[in-house]
Amino acid sequence: MARGSTEGDALPREAIAHVDALYRLARHLAGNDRDAEDLVQETYVRALDALDRFEPGTDLKAWLMRILRNAHVSAWRRSRRGPRPLEAVEADDAVPPAQDAFVRGDLALEQMRAVVGTEIEAALGALGPDSRTLVLLHLEGLTDREMADVMGWPVGTVKSRLSRARAALREELAAYARRATP
Repeated sequence: MARGSTEGDALPREAIAHVDALYRLARHLAGNDRDAEDLVQETYVRALDALDRFEPGTDLKAWLMRILRNAHVSAWRRSRRGPRPLEAVEADDAVPPAQDAFVRGDLALEQMRAVVGTEIEAALGALGPDSRTLVLLHLEGLTDREMADVMGWPVGTVKSRLSRARAALREELAAYARRATP
């Protein structure tokens, strides 16, 4: 499919519809907003470069998520090879601006959401990168086949690893519930 064709023009517009799902996955993989935004941008750049390799009729969302995962793995491997630039260290140390909970609703409810959200993120963070990715892809509504395409694994492997990841997540959250109950 040539980039100048009508189909080629429709594909990038269709790909933008998945930006929120890609960002959610990137946020969990990267661990911060700035890196997640960079990862999503890198995903779209790579997708445009590989547009001629996209097979019409296949799942565009799964294709984009696989590109995102591969971009994340590549960035992670590069980061292990050398020291981090000073700007990256300083940006990670920056404290995010406080949000006014009264604007968004009841303060007590917002505090409860923050505590529970923090525990859920911690439980997800306790999983290995592949397990965390599978859980997030599942939460995005991808089928086993689509997850297999993203991860590059057989469907049976996805099913068994997702089952183990969900069990580990349940255990992490059950441990939190035991600690939280007086």
